[in-house]
Order: sequence, then C-alpha cells, then structure tokens
Amino acid sequence: MIINLSDSEIIRRVLDGERDMFRELVARYQPMIFRVCMGFIHQKDDADDLTQEVFIQAYLSLIRFKGNSSFSTWIYRIAVNVSLNKVRSTSRNFILQRFDSLFGAKKNKEIRLVIPDNENPESIMILNEHREWLQQSLNGLPENQRTAIVLSKYDDLSQMEIAMIMNTTEGAVESLIQRAKVNLRKNLSAFRKKNTD
Repeated sequence: MIINLSDSEIIRRVLDGERDMFRELVARYQPMIFRVCMGFIHQKDDADDLTQEVFIQAYLSLIRFKGNSSFSTWIYRIAVNVSLNKVRSTSRNFILQRFDSLFGAKKNKEIRLVIPDNENPESIMILNEHREWLQQSLNGLPENQRTAIVLSKYDDLSQMEIAMIMNTTEGAVESLIQRAKVNLRKNLSAFRKKNTD
C-alpha cells in the first residue's frame, strides 16, 4: 500500500494508465463509504454491494473529476446518490423486507446492537424493537434530512464537510439536522405509541 501519495497524485497516475493505483483510493475510502451506505440501507450485504457500486462508478467517472472539491467530497456525493437511488428503487419492497426481518428471515444481514452477556431475553427483545423503530424512522425522513443526519451521525462529518457534499450552506445543514432530529423524535414516539397501545 502506498500511503505517502496524495489523492490527486494517485488520480493522476490512474488516469495516466496505472489502473492498479485505484486500489489505494479504495483502501483509503472504503470504510467511510460503507458507513454512508449502511446509514441509508441498514443491511450489511446490501451496503457491501452499494459500496462496490460506488467505487465502480467513481472509477468509470474519474476522467470527469476536475479537482474543484476534494476526492473525498466527490466520492461521498456518489455514495449518497447511489444510496438514495437504491432506496427509491426498492421503496415498494422496503416494508416487506422489514416485515420479513421482524420474523427472522434476514436477521443476519441487519445492524446488530452490542448486547452485554448479562442482558435478559426481554431486554434483548426491547433493544431489537427499538433498533427497528429507529431504522423505520430514518427511512421516513425526507431525503435531504436523511442525508444530513446520516453523514453527521454515521460518519461524524462536520457541518462544513456535509455542506460541501450536499452543495449547500452550513446553516442549511444545521437546519436539516435539527429538523431531522425533531422528525426522528416524532416518528419514534409514534412507533412507540402504536406498539404500546
């Protein structure tokens, strides 16, 4: 692994014909791109597939990368777009997938909460239920709010970085995150009320 080259130097070398150099960019950015995809999709296998798709798109589009923003900002944008397209294209199947997952059909592909060994079965069941509510609440947010909160909470990006990725202002990002938090609280409260009535 060549760790002392800048992203722009690696890109130049890839475009000059050293295609294997692209692997260095994959190694650098794969974990954070996976987290972005996971923030939208919530299932590991799907997030793995999307991550691979992001890097394929990035590789095929590299000739159009102008360097007006950093490579990380550019590839984050691709990851957000690929993830949103996936959510849109499968939105009709999402409810069925969630229904299946509640009954164990795809449990091994979902986000796992770390549960201490001393937790009793009832506590484990409540934690799993809360995780499901959170995923559904996140899926119910408007796209721009979901994008802002995923980049903020899953990847711990600053508002300035999110603003660059979303091509907006820091003030707009702050507002989106605040609205997303309010809507998540409302959605979670509604799920809790619906499931305890």
